[in-house]
Amino acid sequence: MKTTKNLFFLLAFSLIAFNCSSDDDNTTDDDGGNTNDLIQKSGILTEDETWTSNNIYQLNGKVVVNDGVTLTIEAGTIIKGAEGQESLASALVVDQGGKVMAEGTASNPIIMTSILDNITVGQTAGTNLNQADTGYWGGLIILGRAPISVSGDVETAQIEGIPATEPYGQYGGTISNDNSGVYKYISVRHGGITIGDGNEINGITMGGVGNGTTMENLEVVANQDDGFEWFGGTVNGTNFITWAHGDDGLDADQSWSGTMTNAVVIQTSESGSPLELDGPEGSAATEAGYTFNNITLIGDAATSHFTDCRDGLIANLNNILVYNFGATSDIRFNDEDTQTELAADRLTFSNWEIVLPTGVALADIIDGANGNEAKFSDNVTTIENSAAATVGANTTVFGWTYAASQNAF
Repeated sequence: MKTTKNLFFLLAFSLIAFNCSSDDDNTTDDDGGNTNDLIQKSGILTEDETWTSNNIYQLNGKVVVNDGVTLTIEAGTIIKGAEGQESLASALVVDQGGKVMAEGTASNPIIMTSILDNITVGQTAGTNLNQADTGYWGGLIILGRAPISVSGDVETAQIEGIPATEPYGQYGGTISNDNSGVYKYISVRHGGITIGDGNEINGITMGGVGNGTTMENLEVVANQDDGFEWFGGTVNGTNFITWAHGDDGLDADQSWSGTMTNAVVIQTSESGSPLELDGPEGSAATEAGYTFNNITLIGDAATSHFTDCRDGLIANLNNILVYNFGATSDIRFNDEDTQTELAADRLTFSNWEIVLPTGVALADIIDGANGNEAKFSDNVTTIENSAAATVGANTTVFGWTYAASQNAF
């Protein structure tokens, strides 16, 4: 009997020891009850929760912050998106009525990257990926209830990158001061899945986001599609930087009516337009348009348009620095509606400084102004080099970014 008890004790001890050692794989289940390096997340979050900086969080497919739910993300937290193409791409989605309180700091930014990135707890960068590594997961999608202007003048629409069959993904409404949370010192890297033609996940997508939302000190690196894109809404932004995007740097659509203050766009040979600026898609248009202040556009010889103005654009573009572009780059007034807004002074420019390529005159870089070239050229100063600039972004605020660590600007 004594021998049997001893054998039972040894067997029980062995099982306990085995179960403890299984924690070495650094995983937990979705409830996050243990503290380990890798916590798996998937599906819709239906209760408030906090993601902490001593863990890495893996997004398996779309992780959705539901209506009425607040997700708090501590400074220094690392989030990794699992691999998955098209509709199976991973992403963090903040649905209408949901909130994310993500307040990183310059010394402890929140990093959102690919599961392939070897970055680990306590680091701000891995060593195995660089700006050429794009499209490994989706990105950050924020959806609010602020006004939009879309075809058919419907109040809400389904955001790009999320299939219409999903129970989430709607954006737009009537609440201008809608609040989707706080987003500070966040770096989003190596994402941007293409779902289909004209249907992609951007680095940071803002759909109908209201001006009750705070968005400051945000970075997108190596996104397969756009760096930042606004689909309507009223949200303002401060200190944005995007580098090595596969399409456009800053893309505004659907009568967004906010202000972007202090941004840097850094092109590569794979990039589209640094600024792709669209007007309203429906009949609703904001008379004042949207505003860009203090923007630096750092070009690449392969870039066709350093600013692409489209679809009846109404906007105010102030204190813009443009340099490092090739001889064929231009500002394009893409269509008759945009040319009309330019002529009517509802598309305005002030205090631009441009470093012209060798042998290129200012008149050579204006495409499609339809007799209104002076509306742009009279507000441009040509300078010898970027060191002579008196406008553009204050780049000192971007010292915390991955782009700065790689001397991208």
